[in-house]
Amino acid sequence: MLVLALDTTTRAGSIAVARAGRLLDLHEGDGSRPHAERLPGDLEVSLRRAGVGLSEVDVFAVAIGPGSFTGLRIGIAAIQGCAFATGRPVVGVSALEAIARAAAAAHGLATNSRLGVWMDAQRQEVFSALYDLVDVEDGTALRVVEEPAVGTPDETAARWHKVLGASWCPVAGDGAVRYAPVLAHAAGASVTTLDPPPLAPAIALIAARKASRGEGTLPHAIRPLYVRRPDAELARDRKRERA
Repeated sequence: MLVLALDTTTRAGSIAVARAGRLLDLHEGDGSRPHAERLPGDLEVSLRRAGVGLSEVDVFAVAIGPGSFTGLRIGIAAIQGCAFATGRPVVGVSALEAIARAAAAAHGLATNSRLGVWMDAQRQEVFSALYDLVDVEDGTALRVVEEPAVGTPDETAARWHKVLGASWCPVAGDGAVRYAPVLAHAAGASVTTLDPPPLAPAIALIAARKASRGEGTLPHAIRPLYVRRPDAELARDRKRERA
């Protein structure tokens, strides 16, 4: 199974081409340029370096969020266009799940352990999720302990303290690195923070497993996982309140 995976949840983002779990190409984006300016050109570059054509791709995968609203819309639209052109299915993958898998693989975390994820959500907030790494027939799976949420670092750390107590687990993501002092204060000791590698390879792996279980979907069915309401909606609500 040949998978083309795209992540636009961060400023730089990444692209991966993988076949049967083997990475053929990884393209890390240029964070100084907007995604709209780089896509679909970066996708073409990655496919060319992998030595495959768009028509050979079996499954298209994309990070559906949370993350930058503009980045998510651009990434999803690019993958939808590829899928419509080739008639292939699409798999949407949570960026939080991808961070957890990427960090667990990069740092050799054991199964039957717990891992948190904090993404920097800007506005002094983090997107968060809490997982257990568990053994399954075809490898390692993530069992959700806390669903994706958004809040200030202090609020999130206080909520997690009620779940974790004195046994804090590693926390992955740029939000964990940025707000490491907040985590340490809540835990009463230093907390291991993990800065994950580019997410596209993990997205490709997750998508391949989902597709093999028949979880691919038609392109138009992919929906963003915003977690936080878009700025436009919040602005409309504020306008109504002032009226």
